[in-house]
Amino acid sequence: MLLNITSILLNISRRNIVCLAFLNGLIIALLTSIGAFIGLIGRGSSDKWVNLALGFASGIMLVASFTSLILPAIEAGKLLDTGIGILIGIILIIAMDKMLPHEHYVVGYEGPIKFRGKIRKAWLLATAMIIHNIPEGLAVGIATIYSPSLGVLTAIAIGIQDLPEGIAVTMPLYALYGKAKIPLLIGILSGLVETIAAVSGAVAFIYLHNLLGIGMGLAGGAMIYVVIEEIFPEIFSEREKRTIPTIGFIIGLYIMLYLDTLLG
Repeated sequence: MLLNITSILLNISRRNIVCLAFLNGLIIALLTSIGAFIGLIGRGSSDKWVNLALGFASGIMLVASFTSLILPAIEAGKLLDTGIGILIGIILIIAMDKMLPHEHYVVGYEGPIKFRGKIRKAWLLATAMIIHNIPEGLAVGIATIYSPSLGVLTAIAIGIQDLPEGIAVTMPLYALYGKAKIPLLIGILSGLVETIAAVSGAVAFIYLHNLLGIGMGLAGGAMIYVVIEEIFPEIFSEREKRTIPTIGFIIGLYIMLYLDTLLG
């Protein structure tokens, strides 16, 4: 009888955590979608604002990788697990880059050669954003498992950076196609991917709780790799245009540090 009661309470607790991860995932999806709408309103704006938005997003992502994931895992005594997780996260994103056809605005096409020229550019750009957003969703879901309050903090931080990131998604796409439907759809889709990743990460590490340190390192390592290898080459590709994204990065860094101090 006691075992049955314990099992029921454990299942309720699990459901509550997954529900919280889902709600946290909806926060980031909603703010990404709002950013996508704003991007359509400001569709005639300069590339400077896109680079400012991406610089801002990368500042928050980089700090959040440490304050919300890597450092809490290390402080919990999971140094080795965290290191292994970081490596796995980096390998995971590299594998996705190699296997999934996608395209960046500056770097160009990446992925299997056989798909080059066979998929519409809009969907190649969308896939690139999805690759960026999966680690963010995982970060929210895994942080929620570690600590519900940390999960909410991470969702707020990622959501704040997703707002300008949504703008950065739709502005160039609208300039490319001249229609609002596809850019808006891609912006909303990229946000929903984060919600799915948040719930998936939460469900996985409810049952793999002993591997939570690896999971936190994985999400943190994946986000660090995306910032350094994917976003930085896009926004710092031209020497004379580095000031704007640098300002954005510094603002994002300060905001994430402030949020971590205020809510953490």
